[in-house]
Amino acid sequence: MTNAQWFMLVGGLLLLMGLSSTLLKRLPITPAIVYLTAGLVVGPSVLNAFHFNPLKQSALLEVLTEVAVLISLFSAGVKMPVPFRLARWRAPLLLATVSMALTVAMVALFAYHVLGLPLGAGVLLGAIVAPTDPVLATDVQIRHPGDRDQLRFTLTCEAGMNDGSAFPFVMLGLGMLGLHHLGDMGLRWVLVDVLWASAAGVLIGVVAGMALAHLGCRLRSGPDKHALMDDFLGLGLIGVVYGLSSLAHAWGFLAVFFAAVALRQTEQKLARTRQSAVEALALDDTPRADVQAVMLDAGLEPEPLPTVSEGALIFKEHLERLSELLLVLLVGGMLFASSWSWGAVALALFLFGVARPLSVMVGLAGTRTPWRLRGITGWFGVRGIGSLYYLMYAIQHGLPEALALQLIQFTLIVVTLSILLHGVSVKPVLGRLWRVGKSADPA
Repeated sequence: MTNAQWFMLVGGLLLLMGLSSTLLKRLPITPAIVYLTAGLVVGPSVLNAFHFNPLKQSALLEVLTEVAVLISLFSAGVKMPVPFRLARWRAPLLLATVSMALTVAMVALFAYHVLGLPLGAGVLLGAIVAPTDPVLATDVQIRHPGDRDQLRFTLTCEAGMNDGSAFPFVMLGLGMLGLHHLGDMGLRWVLVDVLWASAAGVLIGVVAGMALAHLGCRLRSGPDKHALMDDFLGLGLIGVVYGLSSLAHAWGFLAVFFAAVALRQTEQKLARTRQSAVEALALDDTPRADVQAVMLDAGLEPEPLPTVSEGALIFKEHLERLSELLLVLLVGGMLFASSWSWGAVALALFLFGVARPLSVMVGLAGTRTPWRLRGITGWFGVRGIGSLYYLMYAIQHGLPEALALQLIQFTLIVVTLSILLHGVSVKPVLGRLWRVGKSADPA
């Protein structure tokens, strides 16, 4: 395709989505299905107008998917409910650790015994397809910072964490293939890739997010009343945290997600402190004008201050939608008709119908999560851009070409079927869940 044709294709899709947004809300399809269909039609499966080679363009695709996941992780993090409660986070924590490990193990065994892959390749494939996706799962994620829906919170929080918790298994698979040093008896992998990289990533993110929240609040509430560019601050936080994590050999995806969570939590804590000061000053029925004068003397703004997390969210969501359009379009341009092998389809069905539901049931066994929500959580494990990133990461770390081609085929079919199956079912299933919930509420 020429540059002019690319501009027309992308521009036409943007116009179509912009004009038909209300119609799409009524139809049982997601925007990702529209983008995928367009990619399949113009790609090698139908018209063969363009073909994106993920093996030759793995470096470019790694960067594109990396940026898309980082933006989506930040958006997910700033929408986490406030205040933080460990009891509510227990379920997604178990999903991102216990269920993640079980999914990787089951996919590895399936790949080894059914698909005939080496065990190391099976572990790597399990790590690639196990994490749920924060980019394509927008219909089952928290919609705004005040959303209190338990299912959407669990799925959003899980997707935010398991894109980082999958990294140790990626390194384990690469190590078993001789492409990464695991140490004697896997000791280096446990100490560095699991314990250090995970803990350091969370710590870097929390410290950076809290620091930016305090700095932004101080600048906005100071005597000069600085105007801040929230979009730049959000992007800057992502870049600094991810860069520091790379230098510290920590998992940057975890760091960015928890930086966004800490930013939101800290800003809201500061806002509650300010509100308490307002209420304390107003207890003696002081006139509003006098209350404002006292607050200003005390260095407190009488009106709510803007926050970096809310100011940056809208911009990040727009970037997230644009990256979804581009990358899903490319997925369609990577697929040939011959890509649809029985092995690849069987892997996807095993992942969606066996590995994901079973791992969720085991992971949530000790929680009070209702069985209905466990079943829906087990189904909506959307796979997408995160899986493509891990695949490109492995290729860039020396994956043999023959094995890389096999894993590309398996991953693309898993992502494609996830877009189609989960995309078609999300609105009917969630609609039924909402109706059942309403009917169960007391009148």
